[in-house]
Amino acid sequence: MARKAGWCFVIVLMLVPLITGCWNRRELNDLAIVAALGIDRVKDKFLVTVQVVDPGEVASRQGSSGLSPVLTYHGIGDTVFEAVRKMTTVTPRKLYFSHLRVFIIGEELAREGMGEALDLMSRDQEGRTDFYIVVAKGTTAENVLKVLTPIEKIPASKMFDSLEVSERSWAPTVAVQLDELITNIVSPGIQATLTGVVIQGDPELGSKRKNVETPATPVHLQYKGIAMFREDKLIAWMNEDESKGFSNITDRLNSTVVKVACPRGGKLAIEVIRSKTAIKAKVRDGKPEAEVVMHTEANVADVECKIKLTTATTLFDLEKATEDALKMHAEKAVKKAQRLKCDIFGFGDAIHRANPRYWSKAKENWDQQFSKMDIRFNVDVKIRRIGTIGESFLNDMKE
Repeated sequence: MARKAGWCFVIVLMLVPLITGCWNRRELNDLAIVAALGIDRVKDKFLVTVQVVDPGEVASRQGSSGLSPVLTYHGIGDTVFEAVRKMTTVTPRKLYFSHLRVFIIGEELAREGMGEALDLMSRDQEGRTDFYIVVAKGTTAENVLKVLTPIEKIPASKMFDSLEVSERSWAPTVAVQLDELITNIVSPGIQATLTGVVIQGDPELGSKRKNVETPATPVHLQYKGIAMFREDKLIAWMNEDESKGFSNITDRLNSTVVKVACPRGGKLAIEVIRSKTAIKAKVRDGKPEAEVVMHTEANVADVECKIKLTTATTLFDLEKATEDALKMHAEKAVKKAQRLKCDIFGFGDAIHRANPRYWSKAKENWDQQFSKMDIRFNVDVKIRRIGTIGESFLNDMKE
C-alpha cells in the first residue's frame, strides 16, 4: 500500500511542471492594447487605423502631462491582416485586440461591401465579439479615430458608452455587435443595420489637444442615423423619425421622447419609459401580411403650454396623440424599407416561423414580396404619471 502511494506521489511531482504556467501567455509590457479599430477603402486597398491606449497617461495620478492618452497607427495592405501586420514597422509593441471596444467602418467601404473587412474579426482566435460596430457617416474611420473627446480619456470608451446610453434613452441608434451583424447579413429573412457616427466640426482641429481644453468642445463625435444594408452593402440612411420607428418595430426601444402638440398651441414632451413590441405574421390567400403590436407606458415629462393634466379627457387625448406619433415613426420606417425592398425588421423571419412551407418558396425573392406586404400597426399607450406638481404653473400666468 505504501509502495503504491509512493508511486502516486512521484507521478504527481512529474505532472506539476506540465500544469503550471500558461503556454500562450503574453506580457503586458509587450502588448499595445487596441481600443478602437477603423477600416477604410483606399483605391483597391484597405487602410486600417487603430487607436492604442497609452497606459501611462490613462493611469497617471499626477495630472495631465499634455500628452494624448491614446495613439493612432495606420497600415495599408491588399488584405486587412496584411495592413495590421504592416503596422509592426511603426508600433513598439504587438497589437492586441482582445479589449476592442468599437469597430468603425468607413462609409465608402460600407457602400462597396464590408464582408471582407469583417472576416478577420470573426476569424481571430484571440479576439472577442462584444465590441460595437458603427459606420463613419460622411467621413472616414481614420478621421473619426483622430478626434479626442472630453470626460472619457479614451475616445473608444466614450463611443462605446455613448452608444449604449443613446440606445437606452433616446432610441434612434442601435448597438450592434459582430455576431448579430454577421447573422443579419447572411440570413434571408432580415437585413443588417448599423448606427452612423459623424464628426461635428473640423476633423483636423478635433485631433489636437486643444479640443478637450475648453468647456465648449469645438469638435465632437455624434451618433446620427441608422444605416440600412442589403447583405454587406450600405444602401441608404434613415433619419431620426425613421430610426425611432425602426427601434420600436424591432423591440429595441426602451425609452425615448415623443413631442405632442397642445390643443391651444405650444408643445408637450412625453417620455416613453417602457415599450414592448410583437410582430404577428401570417399568410392569407397566398400573400404575407403582418400586424405590429406595440404596448407602451409613458410619463408626462415637459409641459410648455397651458393644459389641464388632471382631467381624464386630457390624458386620453395625450395618449391618443402619442399613439399617433409612434405609429407615424413606424410607418415612415416601413415605407422607406419597402420602397428600397430591404427588410431590416425581420418580417421574413416572422413569416418563416409562422408558415415554414410558404417561406421555403418565398425566401428566394423575399425582397420583392416584402415591398408589397400589408403591414398594420396596433399601438396602445398608457400614461402612468404626470409629474410631482400636477398642473403646470403656466396655467396661472396671464396671457
